[in-house]
Amino acid sequence: MTRVLVVSDEVVAQLWTEQVRQHRVDLIIGAGDLPFDYLEYLVSALDRPCVFVPGNHDPDLSGYSNVRGLWTRDGMPARWPGPAGAANIDGTVVDVAGLRIAGLGGSIRYNTGPNQWTERQQSRRARRLVRQANWRRLRDGKPVDLLLTHSPPLDCGDRDDPPHRGFACLHDTVHRLRPRLLLHGHIHPHGETTPDRRLGDTLVRNVVGYHLLDIGSTEEVRRAR
Repeated sequence: MTRVLVVSDEVVAQLWTEQVRQHRVDLIIGAGDLPFDYLEYLVSALDRPCVFVPGNHDPDLSGYSNVRGLWTRDGMPARWPGPAGAANIDGTVVDVAGLRIAGLGGSIRYNTGPNQWTERQQSRRARRLVRQANWRRLRDGKPVDLLLTHSPPLDCGDRDDPPHRGFACLHDTVHRLRPRLLLHGHIHPHGETTPDRRLGDTLVRNVVGYHLLDIGSTEEVRRAR
């Protein structure tokens, strides 16, 4: 059983204090649109690995690579603007804390800001992600446990206004990857309840704010208490 602290979109004040140390977790997950120093604090205070995908209000993190501790962009040395100690998994598949996680950040394009994609662009990115996950599964037999996105799938917890419309391509992505869990942010509850939804066998959960989850090695996914 892996205990996970998931954060997204809204800073939770008590987590940015020593109080956060009361949470015994194995992994920190960020679903986007949070101050990077907030994620850095969680990594430092909890001393646990952290993976995240960028949201539409985050800076552009594309094009950076890290080889033996040296950050480069377009082949030139560069300072990575992302949170220290956390890994951007947008467009990739990682194994961490016993889980295989696929990441796909960003929102639907509604202006010229970073981390925004047209449906066609996100669909291409999603297909590359699926190919990577399938290659890994062919190699070791392990499926994706968790799909981490910033935006939800279309008509699955999204909104009607253009900036908060979900991606239709995520339906096909879920169908192909068959993760047990899809976690997303982007949709602020504003006091409303955000019920879990399902796409086939995949549980879809809005994690704006923070959630503590226990993710087991079987198909059990439950909210931690």
